Amino acid sequence: MPHSEPVESDVREADEVKMEEDVAVPTEAQRQSPAKEDVDMADVAPEPIAVAEENPNEESKEDGTSERTKEDVRLEDLFADVDSDDEFPNSRPADGTPSSSSPGENTPTSSEEGGHSLKASDPEVMRSFYQRLFPWRYLFQWLNHSPTPTNDFSHREFAFTLPNDAYLRYQAFPTSEHLKKDVLRLMPSRFEIGPVYNTNPRDRKTLRNSTAFKPLSKELCFDIDLTDYDDIRTCCDKANICNKCWQFMTMAIKVVDAALREDFGFKHIMWVYSGRRGAHAWVCDKKARSMDDHKRRAVAGYLEVVRGGSQSGKKVNLRRPLHPHLTRSLDILKSHFQEDVLEAQNPWETDEQAEKLLQLLPDRQLNESLRKKWNSAPGRPSLSKWADIDALAKTGASKSLDAKALLEAKQDIVLEYTYPRLDIEVSKKLNHLLKSPFVVHPGTGRVCVPINTKSLEDFDPLGVPTVQSLLAEIDAWKEPEEVDPNSRPVQDWEKTGLKPYVEQFRAFVLTLMKDERDVKVKWERDEGGESMEF
Repeated sequence: MPHSEPVESDVREADEVKMEEDVAVPTEAQRQSPAKEDVDMADVAPEPIAVAEENPNEESKEDGTSERTKEDVRLEDLFADVDSDDEFPNSRPADGTPSSSSPGENTPTSSEEGGHSLKASDPEVMRSFYQRLFPWRYLFQWLNHSPTPTNDFSHREFAFTLPNDAYLRYQAFPTSEHLKKDVLRLMPSRFEIGPVYNTNPRDRKTLRNSTAFKPLSKELCFDIDLTDYDDIRTCCDKANICNKCWQFMTMAIKVVDAALREDFGFKHIMWVYSGRRGAHAWVCDKKARSMDDHKRRAVAGYLEVVRGGSQSGKKVNLRRPLHPHLTRSLDILKSHFQEDVLEAQNPWETDEQAEKLLQLLPDRQLNESLRKKWNSAPGRPSLSKWADIDALAKTGASKSLDAKALLEAKQDIVLEYTYPRLDIEVSKKLNHLLKSPFVVHPGTGRVCVPINTKSLEDFDPLGVPTVQSLLAEIDAWKEPEEVDPNSRPVQDWEKTGLKPYVEQFRAFVLTLMKDERDVKVKWERDEGGESMEF
């Protein structure tokens, strides 16, 4: 079993999850207690930014779906419009002069105004970003699992963090255009995505019994933050990051992604940069979205290995033989341990740090020999100290040395310094909210972009585009001298460094929707239906 005694049930339950082709919808789920006060719309702000309750049945021509019912959309037409974003037309002024200000407005909103740089949190900067660059269409299709509106979107909870720090929960929208309009009206510093409920979240207070308001589904999510590595990273701490310590995130993504795909059979996994020092995983497979809290806890427990805070002692205590997941993880992490931990971080450079290493080894006599050697060579690098363990063990420094116990201790050390440190609470609850992809981190200005796991080693968190740089790119963009009159307009995001990230997101959404379509068609065939329409 991979973990100590309290986790054995997690592994058994996780194995049950792996065996199922689909997961039943929970019969009952506990509502999440909001981290901040649940604010009613009328209490948020004065009339200029008060939000009117949208009619969930209201149709929106701007969303491109107002006059096309589900019956009108044939199977072969489902993805015909995926490459177009025409419901949000190119907002470039008609005279061809690029400007980062919103159409019809005179207020400049580029990265510089009057020679002074604007902050990412500036309302006009954010207005231009949400108006011109945010991929609303693909966000809608991702959460809706279909080109035409369904309850997967209209019953989905959104939460806004407003500029006055009010936290507005249980918002819901029939289409992406309604969501966009409210975001542009309220200008939240960020918005979060929650579960799909059994009724419209806006109508929850109209129910006779509050317990009747239940979450039905949500993506299985994981959150990894570099602050949880502060006791082992030496280059940075707190909110600071660099490319050296980002390698801990690279290791974590490799291990978790492999486990989710190979052990649980999930296919649609999207990793998203948090905008500063972390990454989020969204597991979007239908069977993952349908898991109840019990199954989510089982999967989270299956992946949890490093336990305890920065002040605790040994954080990894594994039973042998190692679970196949941990054997695979060690194979992934060994090379990273030498290069990205021992060499780049030098975690045992000082006497105090070296003492921490000795506390993780099982033999007292060997420890005394190592301590004596290291005291005689101050500043000895961690890579050499790690090699000293085996070298002194082979010389017979300890007559009572258990070679097997030493090997297992070294394996535990490798995992303690490389294995993913997950914020498990994010993964346990169906009704936990998580920051949306493509929002802007207000502190760094960086966009929360998808991470391409096929080129994971090349991802540079410090090179992710900022909202200011993107708006400046729009300002600097020039029309080609010769334009094909039959070509579609160039979208604003295509003029910027956001393009590869939006294209990656679009491809992910397309693959997800195709799988959802195939499941729907199979269900219709199994039921004996001949209709190929939605």
